[in-house]
Amino acid sequence: MNLSNLKPAEGSTKTRKRIGRGPGSGLGGTSTRGHKGAKSRSGYSKKIGFEGGQMPLQRRVPKFGFKNINRVEYKAINLDTIQKLAEAKNLQTVGINDFIEAGFISSSQLVKVLGNGTLTAKLDVQAHAFSKTAVAAIEAAGGQVVKL
Repeated sequence: MNLSNLKPAEGSTKTRKRIGRGPGSGLGGTSTRGHKGAKSRSGYSKKIGFEGGQMPLQRRVPKFGFKNINRVEYKAINLDTIQKLAEAKNLQTVGINDFIEAGFISSSQLVKVLGNGTLTAKLDVQAHAFSKTAVAAIEAAGGQVVKL
């Protein structure tokens, strides 16, 4: 065996249909396009979403809702998560960089601290937003809230 006598395995390839090459081929004449009509002509392409004259789906279904371009998305972090982070790293001040290092957020995300869980350590917490319960819990533990 060498490069000059290589060939594909038996039955692994099919011959291409050569359409429109005369009546002897059996695929001449209408060239598998049927008789007359727009679909038999060259250059035919139907509009996207066209359903043969029936009212198309994008016109049958009503429009609803909108996207608020001024929406600000926050990543929520609870007090119990902050407590665990402070205990693990022995921190007095917990900030955005600590959340990024711990893998809670990416550098482009904004943080909102929520009041779920309990906070026992006296911590200064830095974030972009705080819920009222989170502020109350942090200040009750003797800590400070720092908005960025």
